[in-house]
Amino acid sequence: MLIVVEHCSAADPVTPQDQATGWLDGSHLQLNARHYYSNQHTRRSTYLTIKKQGVAQPTRERITWVQAAMLNYSSGYTQGWMGVGLDAALFSAVDLERGHGAVANGGDRVLVDSDGDAIPTWSRLGVGDVRLRVSSTELKAGRMLTENPILRYKDNRALPSSFQGMALNSNELDWLALQAGSFERAIPRTGTGSELLTTTFGNRAYTGSRISYLGGTAKAPHGVGLSVYGSRFEDMWQQYYLGVTQVVGDRANLALKTSLNYYRTRDQGEQRLGFIDNDAGSLAVTASHGAHGLTLAWQQVFGNEYFDYVWESTGNYMANSLYSDYNGPNEKSWQLRYDLDLAPYDVPGLTASLWHAKGWGIDGTHYRGDRDGRNTGYNVRGLEGAKHYENGLTLAYVVQSGALKSTVLRGIVYNHRASGGQIDGSYDEFRFVANVPFSVF
Repeated sequence: MLIVVEHCSAADPVTPQDQATGWLDGSHLQLNARHYYSNQHTRRSTYLTIKKQGVAQPTRERITWVQAAMLNYSSGYTQGWMGVGLDAALFSAVDLERGHGAVANGGDRVLVDSDGDAIPTWSRLGVGDVRLRVSSTELKAGRMLTENPILRYKDNRALPSSFQGMALNSNELDWLALQAGSFERAIPRTGTGSELLTTTFGNRAYTGSRISYLGGTAKAPHGVGLSVYGSRFEDMWQQYYLGVTQVVGDRANLALKTSLNYYRTRDQGEQRLGFIDNDAGSLAVTASHGAHGLTLAWQQVFGNEYFDYVWESTGNYMANSLYSDYNGPNEKSWQLRYDLDLAPYDVPGLTASLWHAKGWGIDGTHYRGDRDGRNTGYNVRGLEGAKHYENGLTLAYVVQSGALKSTVLRGIVYNHRASGGQIDGSYDEFRFVANVPFSVF
């Protein structure tokens, strides 16, 4: 009898593509039912608007109440040296609060018609992409949810945003993850189609044809993580990102996490937002012991315009990105945050976060981005000595067992007060969001 024994060389590790089970065998279909409720009131000189007989009228209250559903299909990969897969997700929403007086400020929270009335239901293809994989490197083309310091999908409404383009993710080395991408359209949170890419805080009359990025995250010794990205928003800006984290100690005794984030933004190409010369950075230190975490953060903007990112994204990893981004021209801000995990107190799945943040020194009076006949990209000249602060509390519970296992219930209460024309205004708000996942197969 002849026995043949095959040996796996340590130099040839098993890759994800080696473990592909096939298109159908690796398929998954899941439904996420999301219930979204928000009650918001303005304070001080801040007002929302509603249309009455075609004329904008001020109002103090906005109520958003939506039942949404996200049906997500993900195929497995075909077998062989190169695998092929597919992702598709249908996003749908039913507006439960359709009162004309309650749906204020146009389509900021729900889809509305030209008169400002809520559209009862809306749907769209939120995700639709083809995947190719070789070894541990994956290429996607189509609509997708992006996640990186330059372009990160936004998920603070009934439905998330997504972006249309191509993305490459490579994890060939255990200690290094690389990303590259190029996107030309955004699929907004409260829309049914796609739109051109524009800016979050600048003049949205100007658009860029695409945003492209290249970067990666590396794990270094002594608990250090390093992220570096470079990007180009065509004819708008070039932006670079540096992130450094370090974790030392043991949470059972005392763990310290230090996070440094830095963005450098300069105008590019046709300079459709005028001249841009902006640097923004933050430093946060978190001390954790058992169930408790305490964070102190400092953030500062060096530049006479907003630190900015693409509209419908949250491409902002800085520490004080909260209800407000604390990203005004020349703004300084700090944050104190307390996080509690109640699992050690026999309530697994229940967490709480409490924070206070304050920003001041906002000054756009030295803005000269429109010199030499360039466009006025940022309306900041009226900001001198503007300031603001916020307080927030979040309670979240993840169901641990039973038919509703992995359901996430989250309640958020915050207030924000602004003066001197600070862009985020003065609000009190309560939000409740429930995400109920169902696995179809």
